[in-house]
Amino acid sequence: MITFAQSGIITGTVTNAESKSPLPRASVFLSNSSVGSATSEDGKYVLNGIRPGQYTLTVTILGYEDYSKSILVGREPIKMDISLTPKPMMLKEVTIISAADWKKNYEAFRKSFIGTDENSKNCVVVNPHVLNLQFNRTKQTLEASADEFLVVENKALGYRVKFLLKNFIEDRVANIVAYGGERLFEELPGNAAQKKKWHLKREEAYYGSAMHFFRSLYTNKLNEDGFVMYHLNRQLNPNRPPEDIIRKKAKMFYERRMADSLNYWNSLSTLSKYYKETLNKVAVLPYEVLNNTEQQGIYAIHFPNYLYVVYTKKRDEVYNKDLYRPLDMPNYEATVLTLFEPNYALFDMNGIIVSQPPLLEGAWAKARLSDLLPVDYVPDVK
Repeated sequence: MITFAQSGIITGTVTNAESKSPLPRASVFLSNSSVGSATSEDGKYVLNGIRPGQYTLTVTILGYEDYSKSILVGREPIKMDISLTPKPMMLKEVTIISAADWKKNYEAFRKSFIGTDENSKNCVVVNPHVLNLQFNRTKQTLEASADEFLVVENKALGYRVKFLLKNFIEDRVANIVAYGGERLFEELPGNAAQKKKWHLKREEAYYGSAMHFFRSLYTNKLNEDGFVMYHLNRQLNPNRPPEDIIRKKAKMFYERRMADSLNYWNSLSTLSKYYKETLNKVAVLPYEVLNNTEQQGIYAIHFPNYLYVVYTKKRDEVYNKDLYRPLDMPNYEATVLTLFEPNYALFDMNGIIVSQPPLLEGAWAKARLSDLLPVDYVPDVK
């Protein structure tokens, strides 16, 4: 398995941009990692034991604009002095909704943000009422944000996840969930038995994940770790209208109580998005899709059309009409990757995409907060 030196260190001072005075008790952390601290009374901070890789350094404190900057951590110490700008006092528009509506919106948010798998049942949102939730009935969108950390205790994996939720939208017409923000992972306290269970759950979440795949790709251990890549050829199904058209038509005929038309459009939604799908039976080799970049520790993955990634050490028996499976292939976990312009994606030594992420379908697309590990997670050596 992969081993990394925990050698990176970042130090600095956080100050008020206007008065130049130090800011104590500001949260300083590397987003999506388990590395974080708070500034001392003189505004100083130290982040150490950092695995090499690219991170987003984030600083936040109530009453000031958040600070975020991409930073590549190596073996050399980094000094980052940061000035925060006071946030102007602004009156936010308040939408008054009933307690029943808020609860309904919250449950929908929780399902889309945290997930619905077995791990999600052991996730507790500590402070749900920091969420600003708004549902637009006309557009069929649920939006959420928070002005402070949303804290989720994942008692399946043993992490307290503190999330600075900048934006969240669930578009029920386009069937898309998207959100942005910064998060910090902290270890939950637990006894030896609990920590053993968390360890096993973390290993289970890691193996076969996107993080595992990208780390295996650049260290040339795909075969050893159970991954196989293929080129996927497919075409859009001309008999199936776009998702947003289907949903708009179904909504319209439902409201008009036109049962036959509603049933027709609902039947179209069961059709696969693609047809004439075939896999090139020759496995793709790492050198065909992987390149080094000018930046040390940053790699590029590139491929034409669609990349089909199979993980042979786990099976997925849940039917997905839009995920192609050859009849002669066991139901291994599979993911389809689609690149956007400029037809490549960059990732770092932690196995994390640091540029425009590819579109994911299949196993990796189902991952939610309940399954997430910090980017600096290191599994057992096997």
